[in-house]
Order: sequence, then C-alpha cells, then structure tokens
Amino acid sequence: MAATLRDVADRAQVSIRTVSNVVSGYEHVSEKMRERVTRAIDDLGYSPNPIARTLRTGKTGLLSLVVPEIDVPFFSELARAVIDEADALGFQVMIDQTGHDHERERQLLRSGARRNLFDGMLFAPLATQDELSDLEASDTLPLILLGEHVFDGRFDHVAIDNVQAAHDATTHLLERGRSRIAAIGAQPKETYATPLQRSEGFRLALEEHGLEPVTALQMDAPHYGRADGYAAATALIEQNPGLDAIFCYSDLLAMGAIRSVFDAGLRVPDDIAVIGIDDIQEGRFSRPSLSTVSLDTPYIARTAVERLAARIEDPDVPANEVIAPHELIPRESTQG
Repeated sequence: MAATLRDVADRAQVSIRTVSNVVSGYEHVSEKMRERVTRAIDDLGYSPNPIARTLRTGKTGLLSLVVPEIDVPFFSELARAVIDEADALGFQVMIDQTGHDHERERQLLRSGARRNLFDGMLFAPLATQDELSDLEASDTLPLILLGEHVFDGRFDHVAIDNVQAAHDATTHLLERGRSRIAAIGAQPKETYATPLQRSEGFRLALEEHGLEPVTALQMDAPHYGRADGYAAATALIEQNPGLDAIFCYSDLLAMGAIRSVFDAGLRVPDDIAVIGIDDIQEGRFSRPSLSTVSLDTPYIARTAVERLAARIEDPDVPANEVIAPHELIPRESTQG
C-alpha cells in the first residue's frame, strides 16, 4: 500500500500540516523540520497525490510544450532541455505537436479545457501574426512564445536573431571565397518569420559584399527536412553550373543537400560548400561534418521555463522578449 501523508507525519513525528507545507514548497518551514520530513518521505517512498495538490493549490505542476514536429532534431533537443529545466523547478512537461497545421495551433492556443490540465504553455509552432493578433492573455494559459514571432508586448517571447544568424552563415561562405551562393528554405506561402528573416539575412550579406541575390539561386522548401534539402539542391545543381556554395535554412535541409552534391558526382566542400542553421548532433558526426550556426538550446529552454514559472506565480508580470545567443561553427562542409 502506498504511503500516505499521515504515514509521513507519523514517521517524522510532526503534524500532517507540516508535511503538507514541506511537500507544497512552503518557505516558512525551518530547515531542521524540512530535513526531518524529507528523510521520512525518502524512507517511505511517499509520492504526493497530484489531484490533492491541485485542489489545495489550484496548480497541477504540469507544463505544456507545443512544437511543430517532435521528430525534428532541433525540437527534440529543445524538448529534452525544457524537460530538464522544468524538472529543476518542480514541473513536469507534456509535449504536443501541431504537424504544421495552423488550425491545430489555434485550437491549442485557445483551448479552455487545457486550463484544467496545465499551469502554463511553452508554444513553439509556426503560428502567424494573424493567428496571434486577436489573442489576449486572458484567452489562454500563461504563455511563452518560442521562435520567430513579432514581439508586440502581449506575450513573453524567447527567440533568436534569425536575420543575423543567416547573415553570419552567408558571410562565412563569402569569406571562404564563394560567390555563386544558393539558398534553400524560402516558404512564400507562409507568413511566419523564420524563412522571411533568414532570406533577409542572406540578402544583406550578399549585398554587403557587392553581390545581388539571384532568383534562380534561391529555392523554396515546403518543409525543413532532409528530403526537401535533397530535392532543392538537386534542382539547383542541374540548373546552375558553377554553383559553389549552398546556405540552408536548417541543418536537416543541409544534410539532404550534401547527399545531393555527392550524388551529382561533386565534392563537399571542394566543389560546393554547404552550411546550415541549428547545430543538431547529427551534423557534428556526419562526414563531412556540417558547418552551422549553433542556437543555444539550453539557454532558450532555461530562459523560457524560468519566465513561465514567474508568470504562473504572477500573471501580471510585464511581458518581455529575450534574444538567445548564437554562434557560427565552421566544420568540414565549408572548411575542407
């Protein structure tokens, strides 16, 4: 039979209320008393009843993490970091994915039923500004937006500087002596910020080096997967003799592009250099290893979880935007 709150109280020789205060994280408990109760909890293997905690505190201790696709390495690595950071603050995390479905994103943002399940939400989808434009803080759970949204002061936002990240990747190729540089990742049918901002960074870097972006060297990608990168790179190579570098808007696109270069009988980086964005583990161990712009996933996760915990505690805390750092990581796919 599972240990109860009374069993712990009897073992520690304290009142049930004292045990409840310790379990609830009530700060006005002496360290000596807290140690006694904690020792009894460990000895008995006591696990707090989540339903009772919810009734007592009005909180479930659960956070919701929403991502487009959990099997995309960047999002799976982000999810792991979020789970670790949440655990350190006493939260558990449940993960949902939208599958790039904008209607699904709207439902998750506005689902009133989720208020009974979660204390707050970390939202990393592809939601457009239109989907967020008429959403008020009172319409949703305490919310932290992750990724590339336009900060308007309503919701906390943890993001990266996509324009600068793309600029850095393209500049690296230019500094390696490449001049016929293609880009893979534009999504003209979408209005969310990632592809728009990375296209802008690509354009700015070229113009700073006296080059005009060439439409024929910019290829769309419906998704940011390996197959999309392979298909786009194959078309670029066939249509653009003399192509000497490819900037991909994600590492998975870049992995597909590298395979396409080799299948065309060419070499990376000797004939065509390739760089991505994300710094997924796969790219570090591929051959050639993938040059990339590394996004500080642990920083993103830590900042987002800490900010959400603060908002759960005080919903009136002013919204804030935090830009996570990034770093160019040159590897074999551009360095040789």
